Amino acid sequence: MQHSDTQKGCLYIVATPIGNLQDISQRALHVLAEVDLIAAEDTRHSQKLLSHYQINTRLYALHDHNEKQRAEQLLSRLEQGMNLALISDAGTPLISDPGYALVNLCRNAGIQVVPLPGPCAAITALCAAGLPTDKFTFAGFLPVKQVARREALACLKSAEMTTVFYEAPRRVEETLAMLVEELGEGRAVVLAKELTKTFETFCSGTATQVLDWLREDAVHQKGEFVLMVGPAEQSNLDIPPEAVSLLTLLMQELPLKKAAALTAKHYQLKKNELYQLGLELSS
Repeated sequence: MQHSDTQKGCLYIVATPIGNLQDISQRALHVLAEVDLIAAEDTRHSQKLLSHYQINTRLYALHDHNEKQRAEQLLSRLEQGMNLALISDAGTPLISDPGYALVNLCRNAGIQVVPLPGPCAAITALCAAGLPTDKFTFAGFLPVKQVARREALACLKSAEMTTVFYEAPRRVEETLAMLVEELGEGRAVVLAKELTKTFETFCSGTATQVLDWLREDAVHQKGEFVLMVGPAEQSNLDIPPEAVSLLTLLMQELPLKKAAALTAKHYQLKKNELYQLGLELSS
């Protein structure tokens, strides 16, 4: 265990398994066994993990409803020299889980905060999804209210990167249906469920295909979900405005394929790019 020069305690942020209990580091097990107290989102749930690894450290409940009050109490213990660990039900604390109030309080008070890397459902899902990962947005849980959720999805119409959400099983079908309505049937989507568990599943395809898969079996809508939405197809910015104008004009009189071919020949552009642009203009 680490102590600062003033002998204050240290707060360890410990990532725990999101499904498979073997997905925990030796360092995490050592810290959980050696700290004076573990602040946990659900003590009954976390006790199963500790019992599995024969760890007897006392648990202390810290969740969304009591965090502000109990963060002050935990800070007092840290200032007295106790070492604490913070865990959530699964994955990395603070990532759509409690802990921000405590960590912020500790930082402001000069308490050392040490993060232990480990499982995170968003990253676990994204790395195996087959969507662009050079840059992405993690947006946590979508809003519960329908209007706000629809607005959040509508903002992705021209998104230039993959967006990652968490979604509850009771809302996942409705959310996919909204996504189809707001972003179109062909948007690339990957839905991951039950990550690292026995029935881990990735369903990928167009938004409509993933929605159809959800609806074909009630079992498909059970579990913990990570919803990933691919970026919007970007129009070729090198197409000059004059070419766009000519294509638009020709599309009114000719089939799109012919209009794209004539425009491409006239401006020495790629026919396929103009064809794709025509599809966007006519949608």
